[in-house]
Amino acid sequence: MFELRCTVRNCESLLALTDAGLKCDAGHHFDRAKQGYWNLLQPQDRRSKNPGDCDEAVLARHRWLARGHARGLIESLIPWVSSLANSSDDDAIPTTPRIVDLGCGEGTFGPALFADYPAGYCGIDLSKKAIRLAVRGWPEATWVQANADRVLPVADNSIDCALSLFGRRPLSEIRRILKPSGTCLVAVPGEEDLIELREQVQQSGHRRSRWEIVVDEMSEAGLRCNEHKTWSHNVELDPDAIADAMAMTYRGVRFSQHARLESMAATNVTMAADLMRFEIG
Repeated sequence: MFELRCTVRNCESLLALTDAGLKCDAGHHFDRAKQGYWNLLQPQDRRSKNPGDCDEAVLARHRWLARGHARGLIESLIPWVSSLANSSDDDAIPTTPRIVDLGCGEGTFGPALFADYPAGYCGIDLSKKAIRLAVRGWPEATWVQANADRVLPVADNSIDCALSLFGRRPLSEIRRILKPSGTCLVAVPGEEDLIELREQVQQSGHRRSRWEIVVDEMSEAGLRCNEHKTWSHNVELDPDAIADAMAMTYRGVRFSQHARLESMAATNVTMAADLMRFEIG
């Protein structure tokens, strides 16, 4: 099982698996939910009774990814992920790489990218609905409900790959948990992403490039970008897929925009992302 760290304020001790759940040396205890994930949320992590993305957004993203729209993006990331495989000699004992997926959502990217390393993968998300869907899709991995914006439940210098695909980027925490040889893979929406829908539904065609800002922020935290590439794909979406695309992104659709959304027929839409690979240095 993936090694986790206690989230009780000022504790940070490693958690050990017992018959009753997870327990640290200070005596703090965490039960495994009946669905199979670990709830490490603390009172200070909750701003509402249902923290994280709303259920509607989570389900919309789940349906969207189930249609296969991220397949090309996943293929673009695979060359970076494949470098995690150990190139050990006959005298060495291969070790399982440790991967943390920050803001893992409903769990599609984990098994798509790291299917060979279920024991070394940990997905973290604030949404209970998302984590429950993730466990259902890949029960062999470790799934944690926690606040990725705060202190991560992971030991110092223990992670080979931190993943942030359209999710959280707690800079100092990423730097803390990465091994000296570790990498961080980041994806953010490209400036053309869903531009056709934004123009028609939100009546806003503003093109905003985010990746340079991300590179500057990561650099300030001691993480150097050593590779950047773009991914884009054009696809025709039916009205149901259009509704899901808007529900899962850009904070959904305002009430005033529903009429324009409901009147849309099948539309040719651009999907785009900027992908970045970072290392310590």
